[in-house]
Amino acid sequence: MTPDLLHHGGRLAEAARLYGGDPAQWLDLSTGLNPVPWSPPDNLRIDWHALPDPEALAALERTAARHFGAEPRHVCAVPGSETALRLLAGILDLPGRALAPAYRTHAEAFARSRPITFAAPAEGAEAVVLANPNNPDGLLRGCTAVLDWHDAIAAQGGWLIADEAFADCHPQASVAGHVADDRRLIVLRSFGKFFGLAGLRLGFVIAPSEVLDRLRNLIGSWPLHTAALELGRAAYADAAWIAHTRAELPGRAAVLDAVLERHGFTPQGACPLFRYLSGVDAGALFERLAKARILTRPFAQRSDALRLGVPADPAALDRLDRALHG
Repeated sequence: MTPDLLHHGGRLAEAARLYGGDPAQWLDLSTGLNPVPWSPPDNLRIDWHALPDPEALAALERTAARHFGAEPRHVCAVPGSETALRLLAGILDLPGRALAPAYRTHAEAFARSRPITFAAPAEGAEAVVLANPNNPDGLLRGCTAVLDWHDAIAAQGGWLIADEAFADCHPQASVAGHVADDRRLIVLRSFGKFFGLAGLRLGFVIAPSEVLDRLRNLIGSWPLHTAALELGRAAYADAAWIAHTRAELPGRAAVLDAVLERHGFTPQGACPLFRYLSGVDAGALFERLAKARILTRPFAQRSDALRLGVPADPAALDRLDRALHG
């Protein structure tokens, strides 16, 4: 296993180089993306010749705002929520605090960062980053608990940044609708996880107007390409697909749970896009699955933990089952 495989999921070319086979032969369970992505309608046309239209950007932000339950004036589309977090760190210019375990970017985005536990008091003016549901363990915290923590952080002159990359599966836990100009609350949302189209690099910042004004100045006039504008708007407007997917994903995750439990594991996490295994020999389990050309997600700081995305179909699940048995 190389350091690259410990840094991010989705590195199929690197895995194939180390363990053999063509990347197309691999089963990628390393990312936590929806394995059955949204498909654009046949009549959707992308005009690659034209510059991205500001009116199309505004339409995307309005449509996404309805999906998030937020005010459109507080929503800014960005080329990926990871990029947005790094820009926000410069805008806020505060020491960072991040939960552990969590995304590496949550700590890396800030020049000065220290870990913090959920609901712990802030030590002065700090930018605290929380993923909800959390990655990689899938722990979900209620909206009221998150807002209470925001109030305590804001009272010290700090900001709470809630990374809701996986919150499309749990709209009741989102705090996006509570963002206001008089709150020190920022929410990040990701398009690629729930809709399964991470290559589009589309995300959103939901923040007070003063923060968004500075962010828009940094990202410029054309932050997104035309395809992201059109595909994103159509996807967020597809209420039937969203409702069907929210209803279907928990059942798909439950079937994965049954397979893992049959092999003696205890899967954890509320998010139906991935499962977290702790207290395991993660290195040995990763190697075992990799030799069967199944890529999972190990962690540099947790040798006893492994994350698995939810397989797309019974054939993929059976392939995992046989690799765990073998």
